[in-house]
Amino acid sequence: METLNTYKSFYFVGIGGIGMSALARYFHASGREVLGYDRTSTKLTRALEQEGISLTYQDELSEKIHALAPADTLVVYTPAIKKLKILDYFSAQGFTVLKRAKVLGMITRQSQSIAVAGTHGKTTTSTLLGHLATEVGLPISCFLGGISENFKSNFHFTGDKYSVVEADEYDRSFLNLSPDWAILTSIDADHLDIYGDAKTIEEGFYEFSSLVSNPRQLFVRKGIPMKRDVVYYAVNEQAEVYSDNLSINEGWMSFSLHSPWGNGAFRWRIPGTHNVENATAALGLLLSLGAPMEKLQKALENFKGIRRRYTMHSFSNGKILVDDYAHHPTELNAVIGSIKTFYPGKKLLVVFQPHLYSRTRDFARDFAKSLGQADQLLLLDIYPAREIQEDYPGITGEWLLEKVELENKHTTKLEHALESIKNYGFDILLLAGAGDIDTLYDPVYQWLDQENRSTE
Repeated sequence: METLNTYKSFYFVGIGGIGMSALARYFHASGREVLGYDRTSTKLTRALEQEGISLTYQDELSEKIHALAPADTLVVYTPAIKKLKILDYFSAQGFTVLKRAKVLGMITRQSQSIAVAGTHGKTTTSTLLGHLATEVGLPISCFLGGISENFKSNFHFTGDKYSVVEADEYDRSFLNLSPDWAILTSIDADHLDIYGDAKTIEEGFYEFSSLVSNPRQLFVRKGIPMKRDVVYYAVNEQAEVYSDNLSINEGWMSFSLHSPWGNGAFRWRIPGTHNVENATAALGLLLSLGAPMEKLQKALENFKGIRRRYTMHSFSNGKILVDDYAHHPTELNAVIGSIKTFYPGKKLLVVFQPHLYSRTRDFARDFAKSLGQADQLLLLDIYPAREIQEDYPGITGEWLLEKVELENKHTTKLEHALESIKNYGFDILLLAGAGDIDTLYDPVYQWLDQENRSTE
């Protein structure tokens, strides 16, 4: 951390990313000058500007950039960013240029770090950890992969004794961290453009888990084989830490927690068995740190969730809107499965935006099976993110739709999605994806609200 303290200014290339913006907020909160570039203006970048961070959306060398000195400015970039004039300038002028993961790793070395790894569940688990730790009085800094509804941010700070971070497997970023504790939620094949095959991604996760020197500070979902004496957790099956007796009543999800550090009854407003699994890991870890059971019970009841992680709104006319970040078949299975379990017999329309041509190609069969669980499907164009369509000939939304065994299925563009949705009869509408489908939530909500008012 000593090297970071020498910098007066921080420039973020790709500052609008969820992980990048959390770091930017951290340095801004510590009183440093923070500037950044992103290609588009979003709710998140506008929030950063309102907080006093200087942003540009043009890949040009401004006066502010020329005023920065290499000796006291650190440039942080995300590997998702391609070649830019700004980045070329910083490199040519001798600025120190580091990946986001490297900087986050430097921060974790100055605190007792809790890292959450896994292809699914990272954001819910890490955000819950940050909320619970704050509520029980642990001094903690939180770097989150989503917007906490409690914090209204992806960054939160009450002290620097502990830190909670998401251990991102993309580009092997998590190997830069120095975790004292870790949670490993899942090891499913993903990011095959980086790892090549499922075996290699498993090896990456095992290499990450070896960074935790004390295996008893490593909490692993039961079913993931480990060669160390780790703490296993589970739901509806016995493990060292496990939850059972799940039920839902009047909007409350209740469950019983069993652990070596005590047993207790819990309830919260977040539905889904997979979310109870995430809570089991977070509660078990904090109990092992000595957090009082009674305070954790109250804190869990106060947890409001994460934006776009099963964000749900029920209208008085019976319609339900669910917005979720799910962009992998396993995540789709979890959210669709929860809806089917808790709302049996309801007609479900899924609006899905595939994320990345490579992921769509690699998991086409699994996506088709997941999406086939819907009653009706509206498939948007693939969101390219860092990829170029020319590199993936023939991989389109229409190509994926053909593989889905469903009678009522169509494709549309994002800009026409709302009008298409209006033509469907449904009880529950699920918006899912990790691209810019989030821009659809507000207009869909307003339309459903207006429809609801007209029937009152």
